[in-house]
Amino acid sequence: MSSSPLQNTAPHSAQDGKGILITESAMEQLARLCKDKGSGQLLRVGVRSGGCSGMSYTMDFIQADDIDKSDKVYEYRTIDGSGFKVVCDPKSLLYIYGMQLDFSNELIGGGFNFTNPNATQTCGCGSSFAV
Repeated sequence: MSSSPLQNTAPHSAQDGKGILITESAMEQLARLCKDKGSGQLLRVGVRSGGCSGMSYTMDFIQADDIDKSDKVYEYRTIDGSGFKVVCDPKSLLYIYGMQLDFSNELIGGGFNFTNPNATQTCGCGSSFAV
C-alpha cells in the first residue's frame, strides 16, 4: 500500500508566502510545461461556475499581456532554479486561497490534483467543488 503523494512532498508557496501551495512534483511539471510553451507564458489558475459540485477549477496558459491589472501574480521556483508565474483573478482567489496543487504520474488518478481547504464538498472527478 503506497502512501499519499501529498504526504511525501513539502508544498511550496509563492515567494511572498501567499498564493497557492504547490508540491515539488507539481512544480517540476508546471515548470516543464511553461518551458515547453515558450517564453512569455504564464499559468492562469481560477474557478468558474459549473462542474459536478457547483464550481470547477481552471488552468490555462496565457500571454503576459493578458494579465488584468486586478490579477494577482505569484512567482514560483523549483529546486533546480526553473521558474514560472501563476496568475489568479481576485474573485477566484477567494475560493482557492491556501489550495494545494499536486501532480501524480499514476495511471489511474494521475495528473494535477487539487486539495482545497475552502471546499465543503468535492466531486470524485477531483476538479469540482462546492463552498
